[in-house]
Amino acid sequence: MHTHAQLAQLHAADLHDQAERHRLAAAVKPPVELRTRLGWTLVEVGLRLASTPRPTPALV
Repeated sequence: MHTHAQLAQLHAADLHDQAERHRLAAAVKPPVELRTRLGWTLVEVGLRLASTPRPTPALV
């Protein structure tokens, strides 16, 4: 059984893989709609934010 943190990491890795496949496909053909490019940019920004380690609050 996976912990919540492991599931979050797997999900982030899956989204990162999808973004990378999209980026590679976009490099082969001309750019499509602005909305699509903006959407994948937001996915990438979200992945970067999710992968940034945050300090854990001290337990009292």
